[in-house]
Amino acid sequence: MEAVQGKSAVKVIPAKQRKIKNVAVLGAGVMGSRIALHCANVGLKVTLLDIVTPGLSEEDAKKPAKRNQKVNDELAFALKSNPSPSYDKDTAGLIKTGNFDDNLSWVKDADWIIEVVVERLDIKQQVFEKVEKFRRPGTIISSNTSGIPIHLMAEGRSEDFKAHFCGTHFFNPPRYLRLLEIIPTPDTNQEVIDFLMHYGDLYLGKQTVLCKDTPAFIANRVGVFGIAAIIKTMQEMDLTVDEVDALTGTLIGKPKSATFRTTDVVGLDTMIKVLQGAYDNLPNDEYRDVLQVPAWILKMNENKWIGDKAGQGFGRKEKSADGKKAFSTLNWKTLEYEPSTRPKSATIEIGKNVDDLKQRLVAVAKSKDKHGDFLRKVNYYMCSYVSLRIPEIADELYKIDDAMRAGFRWELGPFEQWDIVGVQNIVNGMKEAGFKLGAWVDEMLAAGHTSFYKVENGVRKFYDIPSKAYKAIPGRESFIILSDLQSSTKPVWKNAACRIDDMGDGILNVSWNTKMNSLGGEVLEAINKGIDIAEGEGWKGLVLGHEGENFSAGANLAMILMMAIEEDWDELDYAIRAFQYTMTRTRFSSIPTVAAIKNLTLGGGCEMSMHVDSAVASAETYIGLVEVGVGLIPGGGGTKEFALRASDAYFNGDPQIPTLAEKFTAIATAKVATSAAEAFKFGILDRKKDIIVLNSDRHLAAAKERALELYNAGYTQPVMREDVEVLGKTGLAALYAGAAAFKVGNYASEHDEKIARKIAYVLCGGDLSTATKVSEQYLLDLEREAFLSLCGEKKTLERIQSILTKGKPLRN
Repeated sequence: MEAVQGKSAVKVIPAKQRKIKNVAVLGAGVMGSRIALHCANVGLKVTLLDIVTPGLSEEDAKKPAKRNQKVNDELAFALKSNPSPSYDKDTAGLIKTGNFDDNLSWVKDADWIIEVVVERLDIKQQVFEKVEKFRRPGTIISSNTSGIPIHLMAEGRSEDFKAHFCGTHFFNPPRYLRLLEIIPTPDTNQEVIDFLMHYGDLYLGKQTVLCKDTPAFIANRVGVFGIAAIIKTMQEMDLTVDEVDALTGTLIGKPKSATFRTTDVVGLDTMIKVLQGAYDNLPNDEYRDVLQVPAWILKMNENKWIGDKAGQGFGRKEKSADGKKAFSTLNWKTLEYEPSTRPKSATIEIGKNVDDLKQRLVAVAKSKDKHGDFLRKVNYYMCSYVSLRIPEIADELYKIDDAMRAGFRWELGPFEQWDIVGVQNIVNGMKEAGFKLGAWVDEMLAAGHTSFYKVENGVRKFYDIPSKAYKAIPGRESFIILSDLQSSTKPVWKNAACRIDDMGDGILNVSWNTKMNSLGGEVLEAINKGIDIAEGEGWKGLVLGHEGENFSAGANLAMILMMAIEEDWDELDYAIRAFQYTMTRTRFSSIPTVAAIKNLTLGGGCEMSMHVDSAVASAETYIGLVEVGVGLIPGGGGTKEFALRASDAYFNGDPQIPTLAEKFTAIATAKVATSAAEAFKFGILDRKKDIIVLNSDRHLAAAKERALELYNAGYTQPVMREDVEVLGKTGLAALYAGAAAFKVGNYASEHDEKIARKIAYVLCGGDLSTATKVSEQYLLDLEREAFLSLCGEKKTLERIQSILTKGKPLRN
């Protein structure tokens, strides 16, 4: 197609026809190297360029390796960082490095060029001038700037350049923070905008948000104001840093690092730069005074107390007199460090006693102590600010919510939180406290509309200000939003913790809402009921998944502990049999079963994913068999499954003892894959049946499609295997020796060695005299016996009790 830009006709590839195979990233600093690695994560070939290494001698300046040392050092540093910016260390092999002086011509092969150089307009313009000499017409080019006006960077460039140019603002770290702000200029062609919005979502796993070219765009504009308002209110109400972090984290649906811990991680210098930029560039902002950096924070910056990278910031790690780690917190009034405290109040207690975030927010809003007053005032600031920013930074309110969830990891956006507490209630409080309000909110309420969002027939809609009516949120038709579906339809079946719902097209969904999404009796009941209904009533398939943060942190440890302490071995044996039966039934049923897994998928959650017909894994899936961490072995078929997979590897020609040892080590060391890609390498996910979805918002819809795909391919119920080859005493000798070596080397305790020997016994099929073919059920029986025997161990019970009292997930 041709699109007219100004007076010139520019050929633009239609969004649906454009392909990205090669990306060039210009600038290899903290953001550039990590953007390059994330592009490599999704399988793109990447060219990463930076300046020639400064300060080279005349001799070294002639050596390519020396000239590229800067870019290579930056990439190496990124690869060593924690958390890792790459799904798999091998993805770095897709990145080719070079420098601007020698290798800028390489951009001619790129389908997308991303500029990530220093935040100076003049330098960016110089880079773009040089790039245009080599860039192919039609190639997308974008800037990762966090605040420089996008339209200024394209001044003086060709019409083709301008038509294909926009801002693409990634958030750091790009692998983990899902926001990608797309900021077009008046010259950016609509096909380019449409393409980037779709490509970022589907192929990069991002929440793409279309932004206006205003200072700090959306997320930083709102997020930095929120931090500034918290600091101002802290000073006015004389709260401490520890109090503020206790109040502004998980209690109100924000990250655990809350306000000041997050600033220490990001860097105080970065926060000051953004705040000062907002203050300087927003002369007409109603809350410009709030954005002014307090003198004591400037003093911190002067002292180089800028956070983790300097060893101290709002917090500082120290060693106590006995040599143990200790933490101190800055007293902002004296600028001296004092021992960290755990603040207490009725408001803080709400976070401990109320699990559901929505209920927690309502309770906090009603809290009348000093901490409740603080949070109320901070919330008034935020509600006032976002209401006044429309239409300046966005025309639609949902864009602000999307940006804050994806960019700052808020569980709910500001308008979503406002809805939960009650729009009219907040408005009344704001007016009484003297806070400003966007006129459109009053107009909305006057027209009888009492919320910013509502769900009709399973479709979530937002209040559209220009039309003064509710409209469907664009793009959500590609997703299955289970909460929207459940709010407008009756369940097929439910119990106290689970629901079975009709996903449409003949597919059922089983979801559960337990602590850490653990797998107890109610969840097992729901899974079996889902299979019963699907098989008995002619459904096409079953999806196991939900919208909780984690798929499952494992089995219900409290139940295991209770039965073990009471020595109710028959009941415990029955419970383990029920768990094994349910896991195997997800494989051996007449309908396809698909698990939509994401984030923590540990222990029993991992075992479920290994048994279903297909696991649809979010790229950010942290999965493994971690039962040894509580003194047990995988008892829901996980150990059996590794024995089966080892047998299949033998059949394919893999060496027996090394293969067996690899499976043994994975269980005995509680090895956890830190991405879905790594899970394939560890043999936890299976390339023959499992798939990865990059955008976690799509994983339920993808799981449904996978179930339909299996059904339409003529799904036939599998039968339990009778041909699993186990190595008996030959394998046991090797694995027992390995377990003993770990103990001798002080890598394992006596109890750990006992657990390892139990794992070995199951994997080898017991102490059979020769290699033998056995059934899956035979291995399940061995697994159950080993699990039961360990439940009677004092050390195991102590470990379980320790995990439960600390409230930690099942992890070593």
